[in-house]
Amino acid sequence: MRAAGHVHRPVKHEVRENLLARMRAGEDRFPGIVGFDETVLPQVERALLAGHDLVLLGERGQGKTRLIRTISGLLDEWTPVVRGCPVNDHPYAPVCSGCRTLAAEAGDDLPVAWWHRDDRYGEKLATPDTAVGDLIGDVDPIKLAEGRSLGDPATVHYGLVPRTNRGVFCLNELPDLAARIQVALLNVLEERDIQIRGYALRLPLDVLLVASANPEDYTNRGRIITPLKDRFGAEVRTHYPLGLEEEVDLVRQEADLVPDVVVPQHLVETVARFTRLVRESSSVDDRSGVSARFAIAGIETVAASAQRRGALTGEEHPVARVCDLPPIVGTLQGKVEFEVGEEGRESEVLAHLLRRATAESFRRTLGGADLTALTELFVEGGTVESGELVSGAELLRGVGPLPGLADLIARLSPDGDAGETPGFAAAAVEFALEGLYLNRRLSKDTVRDRTVYRT
Repeated sequence: MRAAGHVHRPVKHEVRENLLARMRAGEDRFPGIVGFDETVLPQVERALLAGHDLVLLGERGQGKTRLIRTISGLLDEWTPVVRGCPVNDHPYAPVCSGCRTLAAEAGDDLPVAWWHRDDRYGEKLATPDTAVGDLIGDVDPIKLAEGRSLGDPATVHYGLVPRTNRGVFCLNELPDLAARIQVALLNVLEERDIQIRGYALRLPLDVLLVASANPEDYTNRGRIITPLKDRFGAEVRTHYPLGLEEEVDLVRQEADLVPDVVVPQHLVETVARFTRLVRESSSVDDRSGVSARFAIAGIETVAASAQRRGALTGEEHPVARVCDLPPIVGTLQGKVEFEVGEEGRESEVLAHLLRRATAESFRRTLGGADLTALTELFVEGGTVESGELVSGAELLRGVGPLPGLADLIARLSPDGDAGETPGFAAAAVEFALEGLYLNRRLSKDTVRDRTVYRT
């Protein structure tokens, strides 16, 4: 290692230099993070360049943990450690008593292993039952039973923080940690060492500590004690996606959609609009927030509904349609905290907001389209049947030849990726029918799995 010119760098220096190198090369510093480019990420970068431990403060489902996990990607891909060391000592600068003794005996023949950056990340969800021993360490009774003395540092079983020495440690939901346990972190953040049950043990730690917190926890269930807040170098406030486009990009990136199902863009936008309307609704408790997982689970449910229809009707490549939207209300209701006065009206509130989102998506995509040919189907009392168990082919047969269908498809699939399939054509027709209904140009009757559009 010495002959190869290896240089020992503290973790924060390592993160700083690798971050600067990526900035100069124009590379993505935090892959997979959507919507924070102009707001959160610059603050995080400043904190890392300053060598600060930091707290990410934000409501649930804003991507705090996801962002923290990307920080470990700024570490060197491989780093040397003393083989078998419980606290990952660097061969040049061992800190635990066992490694110091071994280094003095072996010299440059000290056994070395290589540690990948993926393993240099540790994480703990702070819960009220978390103990000091979980985070910092405790006396190991088995080692005492082997005959070692109580004052021997070798009898210590290290906790999660020292075992992430020379790495990044994340403490999720920090305010939920009992105040007396938070005190145990004071030395880690300021003096950079640990103390265990009065041992004459000073173990200098080289760790980047990042915590997440929810403002609701800050004020209601718990708090971060003042001395601990003072020791964090930076507090960064996160947020939900600021624009619809960012919300859609996030849903597309994170949703694990079932295979062989096409979810058209206008439905993804509808679910994203629905999520934003729920966040803005006066019926919803804005202190708890509406997680990004709300929209992700919603679009996954839409795709699953389309797959169910395909299995029951024999469609080989089902395409999600408007009729797949209503089932998400029941699925997502438990993800929202409503105001006390809305008790018993939760489904009604969400169904209303979903109709608003659908209407807004219709106006944006088909607001200027000529739908005369579609409305003429109903002039003499005609009807069109749709629903969860009506296949796309059956829907198109009920509509018949439709002038202007190509224009509808082109507006909803400008890239032409899926527009030529019968399933997408049926999705376009049903979306237009639903838009006409929401704009009071058609009526609609729904009985179980069947929906009939009429004048």
